[in-house]
Amino acid sequence: MNYIDLALEEARKALEIGEIPVGAVIVKDNKVIGKGYNLKEYRKSVIAHAEIIAIEEACKTIGDWRLNGAEMYVTLEPCPMCASAIIQSRISRLHIGTFNKDMGACGSVIDIVNNRYINSYIHINWLYNEECSKLITDFFKNKRNEKKLYKKVMKK
Repeated sequence: MNYIDLALEEARKALEIGEIPVGAVIVKDNKVIGKGYNLKEYRKSVIAHAEIIAIEEACKTIGDWRLNGAEMYVTLEPCPMCASAIIQSRISRLHIGTFNKDMGACGSVIDIVNNRYINSYIHINWLYNEECSKLITDFFKNKRNEKKLYKKVMKK
């Protein structure tokens, strides 16, 4: 099973409702125990990120907040909040589809998940997935074009 493809399915759900297209899937013993997609705007909640939603579902599925031995597949490098939640949940491995050049907290901007000062060491697998990159890049390109069009219409 290619779990990053499942995470991309989740990201497309976010895209369909106008959210930033990020999806996450958590797997333990080759079984999906949690999944989520970005719902920040829909829920009007700063914490409604794909990773947080997936962690909450995984915890409910196994009946424990400790996700030792679980692996997360996420389309976009987690932000500091999500990286901290990943640490707290004790996820063992993190598979990342693409970099988050603005807020990446797994090595591209800062590295929270592998930080000796907080005794955090999570194995990171950078997938360099072209579809993950394209999905997020196209989303923001379209948003910028919408803003330009809006400003142009408003000037008339």
